Amino acid sequence: MINDTLTKIEARLKSAESVPDERRRELLQLVGTLKSEIAELSKSHEEQAQSIASFADVSTHEATRSEQNPDLLKISLEGLGESVSGFEKSHPRLVQIVNSISTTLSNLGI
Repeated sequence: MINDTLTKIEARLKSAESVPDERRRELLQLVGTLKSEIAELSKSHEEQAQSIASFADVSTHEATRSEQNPDLLKISLEGLGESVSGFEKSHPRLVQIVNSISTTLSNLGI
């Protein structure tokens, strides 16, 4: 289920007309790294890994909508950031990737 969610994010990014090519490549690379980080996390924290994937999906949806709602984007990105809270020491790369995704998605709305 987690992998399906991440595959859906990749498909959404590939088809989003509102995302410039450079940002699309950057986000696809980050999501690829996120896949491996979440796979590792899911071995010990399945529910948290699913939450991270789900918030990444919702955040990507909100950031790539043709008519963005800034409030919904902000809420979804806050949820994404909060979903990795507590993993700074045990999974620092995961937190770094999620923060990079959040920043990049947030900048799409500018």
